[in-house]
Amino acid sequence: MLSQTVEYALRAVVFLAAESPNARTTDEIAAKTLVPKAYLSKVLQGLVRGGIVRSRRGVGGGVTLADPPSKVTILDVVNAVEPIARIRSCPLGIVAHGARLCPLHKRLDAALASVEEAFARTTLAEVLADPSKSVPLCEIPPKAKVKAARR
Repeated sequence: MLSQTVEYALRAVVFLAAESPNARTTDEIAAKTLVPKAYLSKVLQGLVRGGIVRSRRGVGGGVTLADPPSKVTILDVVNAVEPIARIRSCPLGIVAHGARLCPLHKRLDAALASVEEAFARTTLAEVLADPSKSVPLCEIPPKAKVKAARR
């Protein structure tokens, strides 16, 4: 359901939230999140445009969250890079349906609305505070380290 771009953006901001308020380089973020550096750069540009992160060049520069993790929601991140496409009119272009959705598309849109609501209620701070034994960004397994080093 979520694109690779959204997945990568979420990994990056969760990492930055865990490191907040410290700045991290693109290289550091790429290594810790297993996101290819070139792709990460494009994702970070979208997050900067969306006001989710700040980027500063030079010595002491890097990427930081624009707001504290308690103020940034999953929906903020998703909307910055690839907003959820709600169904506002018939996706098949059936003129007779117009803005009145058929039962199928009405239910699909309701599901999308539920996802938006859940994402809007979840902050990065909550993700990091979850008592799960699985942390959001796990240590890189040995095989993945070898692959990441080859990139």
